[in-house]
Amino acid sequence: MSVIKRVRDISAATLNDRLEKSEDPVKLIDQFLWSTHQEIGKSEQLHRQYAVHTEHLYKQWKEAEQWKEKREQQALTALKAGEETAAKLALQDKVIHEEKAERYRGLYEQSQAELNELAELLQELRDEYRAVYDRRQFYVARMESLRLQQRLTARLGESGYQGNTRTMFRRLDDQITDMELESKSLRDLRRMGTEMLYTAGTAVQEVIERELQQLKRKLQQDQGG
Repeated sequence: MSVIKRVRDISAATLNDRLEKSEDPVKLIDQFLWSTHQEIGKSEQLHRQYAVHTEHLYKQWKEAEQWKEKREQQALTALKAGEETAAKLALQDKVIHEEKAERYRGLYEQSQAELNELAELLQELRDEYRAVYDRRQFYVARMESLRLQQRLTARLGESGYQGNTRTMFRRLDDQITDMELESKSLRDLRRMGTEMLYTAGTAVQEVIERELQQLKRKLQQDQGG
């Protein structure tokens, strides 16, 4: 496993723990997506470089193989012609190209294995990016639901709706009742005042009537005397 692969595994493994402790999971996911996007870009560039290098190693390997076979054929041709020295020279060059082909074959196989590993890593990064992006959309939807719920709760708290309406009408009823009681009290006071005036008037009439009777008696006494 490459160093890049180990680093990516650690980042992915710690994401869930960090999400559970984060107050803003969407921001954390965006940071992770940005980091993953950057890593994908770098890995794609490295993959292209690896592919070019691997292709170059393959060509060097096959070219050395061709020269090896060519020198072997030349050695056979020289032997058939009785030119043993030329055959030895051809075989000497054949051995050189054979060793070269073997070295390049080893480099090619190693590079091809690393290229395959890098291709797998790229696919994992892309899959991970898509999965985390989908998770981000879910968190965005959850946070929007929470925001709307908070607005609804605040709206209900401000208006009170039915509960507030009942309170309003109850207060209005109390005010009207108070006004009715006040008006009744005023009527009672006015009626009491009228009755007191009437009572006072009756008492005065009685006094006047007594005074009149006394005057009549006094007048009769004066006339009789």
